[in-house]
Amino acid sequence: MAFSKINRRAKIKRRIRKKITGTTAIPRLSVFRSNKQIYAQVIDDSKGVTLASASSYKNKAADKVNKIGQAVVVGKEIADKAQKAGVDAVVFDRNGYLYHGRVKSLAESAREGGLKF
Repeated sequence: MAFSKINRRAKIKRRIRKKITGTTAIPRLSVFRSNKQIYAQVIDDSKGVTLASASSYKNKAADKVNKIGQAVVVGKEIADKAQKAGVDAVVFDRNGYLYHGRVKSLAESAREGGLKF
């Protein structure tokens, strides 16, 4: 029986989260994308704390470009905020999405911003 899109993503997400957890030394960079926006958080799962976050929602620089451009802007912003919070290495959590398009653009721009995956 075929899974719906939501069930398929939830299944992939569970499989990813079994292997990936954010620690104090290496937190988790979690990505969420809706139809219009993209969000990123750097999370320390051992303490249950969000260290940094960025989104394209109400972001002046992200309003002027297409969705992939928004992902690039958010990737650079999350890299800057994470480095200000003292984080230089992260584990990437694609949250069940394919590593393609907006998710890939965000990851590559975060790497260019100085984060190590």
